[in-house]
Amino acid sequence: MTIKERLHQAVTNLEDDLRGLSDYIFANPELGHQEFKSSKAHIELLEKHGFTVEAPYAGFETAFRATFDSGQAGPTIAYLSEYDALPSIGHGCGHNMLGTVDTGAGIALSKVINEIGGRVVVLGTPAEETTGTKVDMANSGVFDDVDVAMCTHPSDENTMSGTSMAIHPIAFEFFGKPAHAAEAPDEGINALDAMINLFNNINSLRQEMRPSARVHGIITHGGDAANVIPDYTRAEFYVRALDTPYMNILSEKIINCAEAAALASGCTMKHKDFENIYKDMITNETLSQAYNKNAGELGIDMVPEKVGENGSIDMGDVSHVVPSIHSYYSITDGKRVIGHTPEFRDCTQTPFAYDMMLKVVETLARTGIDVIEQPQLLEAIKEEFHNR
Repeated sequence: MTIKERLHQAVTNLEDDLRGLSDYIFANPELGHQEFKSSKAHIELLEKHGFTVEAPYAGFETAFRATFDSGQAGPTIAYLSEYDALPSIGHGCGHNMLGTVDTGAGIALSKVINEIGGRVVVLGTPAEETTGTKVDMANSGVFDDVDVAMCTHPSDENTMSGTSMAIHPIAFEFFGKPAHAAEAPDEGINALDAMINLFNNINSLRQEMRPSARVHGIITHGGDAANVIPDYTRAEFYVRALDTPYMNILSEKIINCAEAAALASGCTMKHKDFENIYKDMITNETLSQAYNKNAGELGIDMVPEKVGENGSIDMGDVSHVVPSIHSYYSITDGKRVIGHTPEFRDCTQTPFAYDMMLKVVETLARTGIDVIEQPQLLEAIKEEFHNR
């Protein structure tokens, strides 16, 4: 049997473990940085299969680093697992299956790595939906000893790794002066007027924004009573762009909109980042082509991403420090199902999704084998990374 044939058998043998992990996390959804049951379940499975696990990791209680080292020279392959849920609807983004697939790929590769050398790392990366710990990991040197990093995400299509939008989460606060809204409104300074001015200023700016950019926000505090001039308001905005430099330019313009709003209303203004800033995703096309080839050999027809349907992912920051891919796989059997919905959540419990789970585990692990066994492939991956 070839290495990849033995890998296929290893993946088949993992089916019960992987289905059990995905189903357990599905039934126990936990929000970001609260994924204690989920991270423990991943860790226990990895330890069962011979991984050495460091947890907590990188300053996060629900993060972990699991390593299986062949003890021989060779590259380090990293798979990144997510397992946080969404408020109210649970795993509407499918992270119960996302984490399972990437952890499963690491375990599958470990079953053959002693024959080919190198080592495999599975990183548990909490809170992708909110603060994005991959950003902190990328900034703190976690990937300094990693040669390639891979992550896959459930979707309604088998989409090649592509781009993502850089995102800047900015919170704005306006401070005014309260007064009776009927008896003495002229003695107040209206913080809600400032907030409305901010929204209007941003809307006026939209004509000069790149069509691909996105700015959207909500008012989290708009006042306390209709008969009191609001002295405090707060809003949260996401500023997004297809590349990090333009995101920075646009963020500066949005902050200028807030300063103008404060000036016009007589308020003072403060702003701060309320979540991590994400960089744009830079796919390593050489690594992506290797992944797509393996996917095709297993019957997964990969398609290019649709321009204009980009979200923001913390894998973007990883792609700036190590050659990376972040592809997508269908769990919906050809149906159009929107993520972050109960309908998408429930798709992770279908026979089609379980079948795709095993195929993608094998695709990821096969790609890891290619990188280890083909020095010229790794050299090309690194050359592309350094050139970009």
